[in-house]
Amino acid sequence: MAKFEIPENLKQELKDFLEDEQQADLVSTYLFFLEKKHKLRPVLYIREKTIYSTPAEVTDRLGAEGKLWRETEIKIQFGQPSVNAETKRVYICPFTGKVFGNNTHPNPQDAIYDWVSKCPENTERHDGLKVKRFFISEDPEVIKNYIQKGKDPITKTVFSSAISGKLFNSKDGVVDDFVKNQLKPLSLSEVPSQNRFTIDEKLLAFIQEHLEESKINSFVEALGNFAEFKEHVELWLEEA
Repeated sequence: MAKFEIPENLKQELKDFLEDEQQADLVSTYLFFLEKKHKLRPVLYIREKTIYSTPAEVTDRLGAEGKLWRETEIKIQFGQPSVNAETKRVYICPFTGKVFGNNTHPNPQDAIYDWVSKCPENTERHDGLKVKRFFISEDPEVIKNYIQKGKDPITKTVFSSAISGKLFNSKDGVVDDFVKNQLKPLSLSEVPSQNRFTIDEKLLAFIQEHLEESKINSFVEALGNFAEFKEHVELWLEEA
């Protein structure tokens, strides 16, 4: 059997772990080591009530099955024109030429009052207050002067979440939202004791493979070679 080695970076992580979790038992410490060594990020997929080794195990599968996002198209309109061919009455600011149409604004008269009362170009005053003066026209020829052709809307492909229905600019946005709201992070040491949830076959096989007595003993032996872990190793051996 190959010699059990503990890389220097994981040695420091183990040291930090045992300082934070001073009552950690041998199996919990060993599972913490395995989680870091194999770059696992166990998660519970709440909807399936199943625990997976990493978020990618879930998102890659759902993406391949077409169950994570859907492509859809939206139209983007670049501003509604203030006046169009159906406009019958316009309200015009005499200071700036700003115009509101009867059919392009829900309250055009209120809008023009508000506009001229705040318009910086309006320097007319009565008793110290801005004069709320404006023009009204129903003359088709006058109205025609204010009709401007707006930019045509563009069509853009976006992505909707198959889970929540929310719209995102990219697939990455869907995935990030899914991981944040549909997956619950777990530590590897929490997984074996779970009895309310199913453990994914791949993760279960990994745990069963590494929780062999000989491998745990090799881990303890390797830790015993470092002075900073001897106190913990001796305690575990006494408990055993």
